Amino acid sequence: MLGICRGRRKFLAASLTVLFVPAITWIYLFAGSFEDGKPVSLSPLESQAHSPRYTASSQRERESLEVRMREVEEENRVLRKQLSLAQSRSPSHQHGNHSKTYSMEEGTGDSESLRAGIVAGNSSECGQQPAVEKCETIHVAIVCAGYNASRDVVTLVKSVLFHRRNPLHFHLIADAIAKQILATLFQTWMVPAVRIDFYDADELKSEVSWIPNKHYSGIYGLMKLVLTKTLPSNLERVIVLDTDITFATDIAELWAVFHKFKGQQVLGLVENQSDWYLGNLWKNHRPWPALGRGYNTGVILLLLDKLRKMKWEQMWRLTAERELMSMLSTSLADQDIFNAVIKQNPFLVYQLPCFWNVQLSDHTRSEQCYRDVSDLKVIHWNSPKKLRVKNKHVEFFRNLYLTFLEYDGNLLRRELFGCPSETDVNSENLQKQLSELDEDDLCYEFRRERFTVHRTHLYFLHYEYEPASDNTDVTLVAQLSMDRLQMLEAICKHWEGPISLALYLSDAEAQQFLRYAQGSEVLMSRHNVGYHIVYKEGQFYPVNLLRNVAMKHISTPYMFLSDIDFLPMYGLYEYLRKSVIQLDLANTKKALIVPAFETLRYRLSFPKSKAELLSMLDMGTLFTFRYHVWTKGHAPTNFAKWRTATTPYRVEWEADFEPYVVVRKDCPEYDRRFVGFGWNKVAHIMELDAQEYEFTVLPNAYMIHMPHAPSFDITKFRSNKQYRICLKTLKEEFQQDMSRHYGFAALKYLTAENNS
Repeated sequence: MLGICRGRRKFLAASLTVLFVPAITWIYLFAGSFEDGKPVSLSPLESQAHSPRYTASSQRERESLEVRMREVEEENRVLRKQLSLAQSRSPSHQHGNHSKTYSMEEGTGDSESLRAGIVAGNSSECGQQPAVEKCETIHVAIVCAGYNASRDVVTLVKSVLFHRRNPLHFHLIADAIAKQILATLFQTWMVPAVRIDFYDADELKSEVSWIPNKHYSGIYGLMKLVLTKTLPSNLERVIVLDTDITFATDIAELWAVFHKFKGQQVLGLVENQSDWYLGNLWKNHRPWPALGRGYNTGVILLLLDKLRKMKWEQMWRLTAERELMSMLSTSLADQDIFNAVIKQNPFLVYQLPCFWNVQLSDHTRSEQCYRDVSDLKVIHWNSPKKLRVKNKHVEFFRNLYLTFLEYDGNLLRRELFGCPSETDVNSENLQKQLSELDEDDLCYEFRRERFTVHRTHLYFLHYEYEPASDNTDVTLVAQLSMDRLQMLEAICKHWEGPISLALYLSDAEAQQFLRYAQGSEVLMSRHNVGYHIVYKEGQFYPVNLLRNVAMKHISTPYMFLSDIDFLPMYGLYEYLRKSVIQLDLANTKKALIVPAFETLRYRLSFPKSKAELLSMLDMGTLFTFRYHVWTKGHAPTNFAKWRTATTPYRVEWEADFEPYVVVRKDCPEYDRRFVGFGWNKVAHIMELDAQEYEFTVLPNAYMIHMPHAPSFDITKFRSNKQYRICLKTLKEEFQQDMSRHYGFAALKYLTAENNS
């Protein structure tokens, strides 16, 4: 607000100056042209012809007046130009609803000393700034590899989307892991006017693998060098960003700087803000050659078309080969090679003001880049310490970063009015499906949830697992929300095999989960647990969507479909692998049932054998699952027979049967129409039966449900009559769909429901 007021005062002063200076000047000149009350001609020739009192002194006086008048006119011309510039920079001009373009001011709030530091050849701050068309697409390239970098990219993209007013085209140079994660994320994010293209980073390794690199970014830290070769040949310019960047302004302002490049300038860079390239950080410190302090490559403006014409590939390769003969390796990855090239060819670089890359590493000069919050444009966490870096204003920067880290990404799905978006088949299909729903239907919200696209971030934490080579491996599949987080460590202690979990969280809760997991020795020691974040949206818990997400992303041939509230018996993982072979699950349609029990005690001495469990059943410490409230759900397991069974036995499907089973990974998905509480597992077991799965109870397997407070959804089910009516309606529609799909054999489900 203070900046706006200052701008208005400057605008008013300039306006008054333009109005009053000419008036005062002409009054002065007009008054001076009268002598003894008679007008005097301003022309010396005319005066000489008509005035007998013409003298040499009066001639000089009039000549000086003419010179002064020309000077005033020149001053007026300059003032009018400055006034025009002030108008173009005023907030009302920038943010007018009817303006097709908006001006970009570079260096707002910058000090004179910083302006003076811009290299010779850069355009003047006094000239009219070039405009970025309202619907002009801005191209951004990012190199991203691995699980952690994929998380960082999301925060960067959020900060860009938050401020942007233009269509965006992201060019992601990604390895297979990052591509899988980010492709799913953007596909489910469905942000208008955003296009994503992927380029295989693994295919580019051979281009830079010959360069030894000591930087923590590894081989991927060198790939910005080959962007002229990697990106489309018709792409003329691109903004290149590191993953640890946070934007505090509209990226279009940076895009507009391309118009300031002159001559052979092809690289836009900010000066490095540490003393690294000065070589005085420690004794015998020998950095790569650089121009002065050198340049930081966390933010780069690349004129690709000109770089290709200059044979950039050959230029940087020859420079790298020559320097490596003495330097042996790079310390700062691509940045060392960029600087070595610039040292030889300083005309290539356009130096950006340092607020376009405020570098928050230890012992930097970043504080000289800003005097106020409004001065900040781009923040770069370029220290290995990241948020723990030393800086006088680090708390402010950290809070700004955390704002985007925890910001609800769903709010960024906003349209750019007046800018046509590319046709998205998924969006069109979704809109068509939603338009076919009756909004006056009392169960509309239930039906709508089936078509809701939830933003999904796969493999939120590092995952590394190779399934057993004997094709018997089993993954435990479950879903949870924030209130069940405490179960994770216990499950990991009970189940040593791979786990696939879908977590229903908000953006802020996802960060809480991350901190919780990183602070847990148990969870951090396990790399075979896949955590898939499904972001919250809508009023229902999408339980079956979560199960489907967890099921879809397993790497083993079999899966154990469990719930997060259950602890499997010790050794169940190995027992199931043996059972898979024994019961020939690979070649038969079987669903292996793991009998479910429960305890009402929060502290339980977990039974280590079937005999111990039976003893606890007899003493009343344990019960068969839901024995008191929902007997039908597990009664077909035949617990009486299980007590004495030593071999697997087959059971028949019955109405409302919902056991926990082990199946092949190609089993049908859960039906998404069932959300919250009620019939979500029942419908799945019914479909397995319709597909002629054989239900087989395992005699020496068991799982125990641990007590917890009632979920929000079961509370709604019990208290809301309309909730129960809608659930009944959805059940009937599901059974009708089953009859249409499976024919006469599915009629038994209608009969069983009527008899139950």
